[in-house]
Amino acid sequence: QVQLVESGGGLVQAGGSLRLSCAASGRTFSTYMLAWFRQAPGKERELVATISWSGGITKYIDSVKGRFAISRDNAKNTVYLQMNSLKPEDTAVYYCAASLAVVATTRDVAYWGQGTQVTVSS
Repeated sequence: QVQLVESGGGLVQAGGSLRLSCAASGRTFSTYMLAWFRQAPGKERELVATISWSGGITKYIDSVKGRFAISRDNAKNTVYLQMNSLKPEDTAVYYCAASLAVVATTRDVAYWGQGTQVTVSS
């Protein structure tokens, strides 16, 4: 069992930055692949970024490449999402997710956080 708690969301102007954090419970944190998803109003939840068990492999959707960075600290049981050059279209609820397998869609996720709101004003 893994519990995930996100923090760091908020309101920011376009071009600004935010760093999301997701703290996990459990002693097997390093065995989980981690991901960040987001869901905008009226849209489906979409995968934003993933990070491998060791942190050595990261993947991003095209719309955030070069602006977002996912990282993890297994000693602190925490995964981060650094978001720079934010755009109004990044506005969404951001969710932390964990899985023992590769994460490609919402169906691959075993555990979800409660979500944190990110709002980017123009």
